[in-house]
Amino acid sequence: MIEDKNQQRTQLSDLGEFGLIDHLTKNFKIKQSSTIKGIGDDAAVLNFENKKIVVTTDLLVEGVHFDLSYVPLKHLGYKAVIVNLSDVYAMNAKATQVTVSIAVSNRFPLEALEDLYAGIETAAKIYDIDVVGGDTTSSNTGLLISVTAIGEVEADNEIYRKGAKPNDLLVVTGDLGAAYMGLQVLEREKEVYKVNPNNQPDLEPYTYIVERQLKPEARKDISKLLKDLNVKPTSMIDVSDGLSSEIMHLCKHSGLGCDLYENKIPLDPQVISTCEEFNIDSTTVALNGGEDYELLFTVSQDDFLKIKGNPNLSVIGFMKESTEGIHLVTRADTRIPIKAQGWKNFND
Repeated sequence: MIEDKNQQRTQLSDLGEFGLIDHLTKNFKIKQSSTIKGIGDDAAVLNFENKKIVVTTDLLVEGVHFDLSYVPLKHLGYKAVIVNLSDVYAMNAKATQVTVSIAVSNRFPLEALEDLYAGIETAAKIYDIDVVGGDTTSSNTGLLISVTAIGEVEADNEIYRKGAKPNDLLVVTGDLGAAYMGLQVLEREKEVYKVNPNNQPDLEPYTYIVERQLKPEARKDISKLLKDLNVKPTSMIDVSDGLSSEIMHLCKHSGLGCDLYENKIPLDPQVISTCEEFNIDSTTVALNGGEDYELLFTVSQDDFLKIKGNPNLSVIGFMKESTEGIHLVTRADTRIPIKAQGWKNFND
């Protein structure tokens, strides 16, 4: 909740645009050697020498991508950075810099934006990136956040969505479906709160899944893990829109089909129990939920013994010729065509 009657409220107009940027970014420190000039000039100056550069951007809109009735602004700032870093890591690159731009309505005091930028600063510290620029402007429709992330990768080490070969193994990091179920819990508690504002939600049984929704982490560790295992994926993508959508992207760009095994999809016990409570099928949640920010990739079968048994990785299927189609192999050994039901920004 951004309204607090006892909280100090400093109007943004008291600072002006440049004063606001200076105030919100005064604690950002430069850590990357590739950052020559960060915030404070007309543009940032970066020097990556002989590396390839990857760039990605995301726009988060209040009421579409987040609900401030249960998303703390500090968490939102953190998440806004993380979702972009995930795309950089999905290219097998090292994230180095971000820019952050916001459009904000006059219902937000300075103190609210300080919370937002505290989350951005925390993400920058944990993931060792520099905030090198951005913009602020006014909005008539609430809060909008645009983050651009920049990364570097050695030549020929970048990994695309294309590149998978028939019989390559399909591998995913971590577990799936937790962020979506965390959202279901938060939405339910919001409705309860509307009916009875004195009823404080008990989120203790849902700690893991709520955190996966409000404070996700990007898989910075996977590039080094795979390098240490001497494994280079043949294709890769991050799981932001649901497993089914991401599998279909890999298949489309690689010109292949795929078999995904239902009994191999990694699910946290809290996801399973919450799905039972909500009477939702856990496989459907994993396939279509989204916002997991895990990495989905393919590797040659020759690398199976290198990744077998690794607690960070699950082999969930394998790639096939395109004529074979894209299927879920159920626990009952039935093959069902996979269709993307994940997050869509635009409704037909």
